Amino acid sequence: MRVILPAVLGSLLGFLALALAVQDEPTLPTPLLAIFSPGLKIAEMVTPVKHESLGSTFGGFLRVAIGVNASLYFAIFAVAGYLVDRRLSRST
Repeated sequence: MRVILPAVLGSLLGFLALALAVQDEPTLPTPLLAIFSPGLKIAEMVTPVKHESLGSTFGGFLRVAIGVNASLYFAIFAVAGYLVDRRLSRST
């Protein structure tokens, strides 16, 4: 449970962060966008330059962006869960 809950929450929040970042990319400043959705900027740098089909390129872009965002938010939720668990175990 200590790993599953942060993983599920991280995946959901990572996907939503990417969706909001793609929608608001033209209006948000780049540093703010990179803080909340680093997967978007990393996927832009990693996306292959060679000419492939649009579906293949977009699919690769989404895999990288969602994976990076999910990893970031998983780490945040895992650390938060650890800190809460540690604090609760000290008080009892």
